[in-house]
Amino acid sequence: MKNQHMTQSTKQDQIKRTWHLIDLKNKILGRESTYIAKLLMGKNKPYFTRHLDVGDYVIVTNVQYVKTTGRKEDQKNYYRHSGYPGGLKTESLKELRARKPEEIIYHAVKGMLPQNRLRDRMLRRLKIFATDTHPYEEKLKNT
Repeated sequence: MKNQHMTQSTKQDQIKRTWHLIDLKNKILGRESTYIAKLLMGKNKPYFTRHLDVGDYVIVTNVQYVKTTGRKEDQKNYYRHSGYPGGLKTESLKELRARKPEEIIYHAVKGMLPQNRLRDRMLRRLKIFATDTHPYEEKLKNT
């Protein structure tokens, strides 16, 4: 007896990518980062599969105005290492916001994506801008 109600696997030609515009002015960093990560992974789609990259493009604007709760502005630190002895650099959220606000969202979303071969592909579809101007107006109109 043959079962006719088997689950069909998603094929590459079934994947439809749309563009999403997210304005972060006065929004909370963590809550919006989880939403962005879901869109990049494609978890909002009915044909989501873990081993395929089915996510959408996400344009994030007004990153410099994103809010955090508590005392994270002074207490949250970002670390990077040059690879040389004594090469550990520490930077607070306030300092990073002044120097390069796009990195705040990039770092938060990167940490919420699965740590596999698809993560770099997903992050390439994330476009981050400190102000509300971006060069993707035409892409948003077509979707």
